[in-house]
Amino acid sequence: MEKSLKSQAINYGVYLGICLSLLFFFAYISDLNLFVNFWYGISIYLIAIIFGAIAILKTKIRLHGFLSFKNCFSLYFLTVLIGLTISSMLSYIIFNFFDTDSAEVLKEKSIEKMVEVLEQMKKPSEEIEATVDAAKSNNLYSISNVFKGLNFNYLVPLSIIGLLLSAALQKNNPNQA
Repeated sequence: MEKSLKSQAINYGVYLGICLSLLFFFAYISDLNLFVNFWYGISIYLIAIIFGAIAILKTKIRLHGFLSFKNCFSLYFLTVLIGLTISSMLSYIIFNFFDTDSAEVLKEKSIEKMVEVLEQMKKPSEEIEATVDAAKSNNLYSISNVFKGLNFNYLVPLSIIGLLLSAALQKNNPNQA
């Protein structure tokens, strides 16, 4: 990846991180229930996709309409990775060092939501109880859990979307080999 593409990705990644951090602070200040709300999670996806797409489109315009699939995806992925990492680190710092009480409240709310979903899936009560016990003994905001959530909840699905977006937006320069 060229140096200018990396700097573009870093810039848009920082912008994304700031935007997601503002969303985080809005939810944190207004109502902790937002963190376990379906639409809060969807808004993170949408914001990340928008910033990734803007990074691709702005760079493509700057390069006279040509950007390879590899560069499209690299730009998108790095933008999303940086933005989500900033936001994830913020939640780690807030809930581990400044407001551990809110982390416990969110753990309880997450467990309630999880039980609700498992009951809707008609899971046996023994399985639900085992899942709840495992969740209660787990620190939702430990560094390992924050990065597991970052990878599996956000980066993997957003990477698949990024591959599709890159395939749609790529355009190779016919004058280059």
